[in-house]
Amino acid sequence: MTAPNFGLIVIGDEILSGKRTDKHLPKLIELLGERGLRLGWAEYVGDERDRITAALKKAFASSDVVFSTGGIGATPDDHTRQCAAAALNVPLVLHPEAKALIHERGQDTAREKGLTYDPDRPDNQHRLNMGVFPAGARIIPNPYNKIPGFSCNGPGGGTVHFTPGFPVMAWPMMAWALDTYYASWFGKGDWQERSVIIFGAMEAALTPIMERVEAAHPQVKVFSLPSVDHPEYGAHIDLGVKGPVEAVGPAYADLREWLVPFGLRYGKEIVS
Repeated sequence: MTAPNFGLIVIGDEILSGKRTDKHLPKLIELLGERGLRLGWAEYVGDERDRITAALKKAFASSDVVFSTGGIGATPDDHTRQCAAAALNVPLVLHPEAKALIHERGQDTAREKGLTYDPDRPDNQHRLNMGVFPAGARIIPNPYNKIPGFSCNGPGGGTVHFTPGFPVMAWPMMAWALDTYYASWFGKGDWQERSVIIFGAMEAALTPIMERVEAAHPQVKVFSLPSVDHPEYGAHIDLGVKGPVEAVGPAYADLREWLVPFGLRYGKEIVS
């Protein structure tokens, strides 16, 4: 069996407007890579309920493992919890463990300020909304401030792990979810890219060779990354194959062999 397909949904108008720069995409790629896994896709969605619900419904209907960041707070512009429930067609309920953790966080904060914690105070009651999740959700521990995220399974087999948008919270929560639920897949998604720098060639002329390699080696994908002003190589094409480690070697060997008649000028080989 192959490792699951991993995806990322980044939610928030601040990303689409440019007020904030997304840092979750490169970090999740890093976290997965450290575990021998890889990211299959990513999607950015603004704070619009219909779009968030549609994106989550699609994720739940898939067989993918998806991380969703942002929008799980309790302010008017936070919609992710509500949209997750709508996508699953289940009610929102206060998760008992989340409730306890939110009260615990409130007690910690009051103690630090030398105050007495009153759980019935309106603002403390409002904070409990951050523990209102779709029915059946599982919590994701938050080592930064104890306010948990949550995970839900969809009817199509997809699982979505919901974290806050703050990297200091989201990243350890992502790592926890990977280590808790997917350790059995670590190293089983070993993936490799192998390519060579080519000078003075046109992509159109190389396309038949690329198609020939993919037809002969269906487990791999051929990629061609042209550049006109690379700081080291200048104008060139980075041409190679990517896929399971065991399939990349034979495919790359055929690629190099079938390029010989073109009399190309080569730069360095790259393996990653």
